[in-house]
Amino acid sequence: MSIQLKINGETRQVEADGDTPLLWVIRDELELTGTKFGCGVASCGACTVHLNGKPQRSCILPVSAIGESEVTTIESATTPQAKAVQAAWQELDVVQCGYCQSGQIMSAIGLLSDNAKPTDNEIDAFMNGNACRCATYHRIRAAIHRASEILEA
Repeated sequence: MSIQLKINGETRQVEADGDTPLLWVIRDELELTGTKFGCGVASCGACTVHLNGKPQRSCILPVSAIGESEVTTIESATTPQAKAVQAAWQELDVVQCGYCQSGQIMSAIGLLSDNAKPTDNEIDAFMNGNACRCATYHRIRAAIHRASEILEA
């Protein structure tokens, strides 16, 4: 079936079954490979994108449920929060293997969009469900605090 999506500021037409997870449309049909497959059951966060500016796990979201919503992937994350998060990630050398990081970054952007100065507990609660097999959680938390400082400046 032909499905129209608003993704990364563009309207795109794709051919997919309505129950196909958004993740596979993003990766296989649109060839935007920054969004990763991790678990397929929304437990790890590797597939996190923004749906109307809010973090959403794309591995369990049927493409037919998107409707008129705006989808943003890591490739198009350019808000002030996104730029601050990306700068902090680089400055603090957060990434180890990197596989989970696009999902971590998209979640962190969502957090800072809603809460410009989160506490450690707020960061931990919001980022819960974003798994990092390399256990860079302390660096992720520090980078979110640093991104908050960058936004404040």
